[in-house]
Amino acid sequence: MQGFWTVLPMAVVMSAGPQIVTATFLATSQGAKRNSLAFLGGVATATTISVTVFFLLGSSIAGKQKEGKDWLDWIIIGLLVFLVIWVFVRRNETQPPKWMGRLQHANPRLAVTIGFLLYLLMPTDLVAAATVGAYIARQGEPWWHTLGFVVLTVLIAGLPFIVLLAMGTRAESTLPKIREWMSANSWIVNEAVLLFFIAMALF
Repeated sequence: MQGFWTVLPMAVVMSAGPQIVTATFLATSQGAKRNSLAFLGGVATATTISVTVFFLLGSSIAGKQKEGKDWLDWIIIGLLVFLVIWVFVRRNETQPPKWMGRLQHANPRLAVTIGFLLYLLMPTDLVAAATVGAYIARQGEPWWHTLGFVVLTVLIAGLPFIVLLAMGTRAESTLPKIREWMSANSWIVNEAVLLFFIAMALF
């Protein structure tokens, strides 16, 4: 179960940045509850597919090469170092993309599509999912040990929705403040998690 617990912090990397900002926009959109649930459905599907693909690839490498696990160690570390650099270089990009303006008038179909594509194709999410899948495979643990990472990823992505349910109409003033803070500071959280995971991979 070591891998199961070790990869959980990587769920933060999956959502910190444009992902949580998108979730916050949807939580303040028209039809916020339906849009948020649709978005989380897309997140769950994309994250499960992505981490499963990389788990299977990692298992294949470990199974076919005598020293496959050593190769996987270096692949994991290389991916993490790349992600640390990527997050640092982009740390000042706090303005949300223009397409996020459409989210105020989103519908469930758009929300689920954005959740799916955002968590499947974002470079940070691809690398995070690759790291998790490869790490679980490297540990020789079963696929279902990736599911804790998937569930926590969905839970973090759902935080704005949870705030909406808890606070009702008051969330309309609280969520934009959370969105602004996350936009400005999510890179620090990401870097801390990534450095922790690098240490785990090295030692």
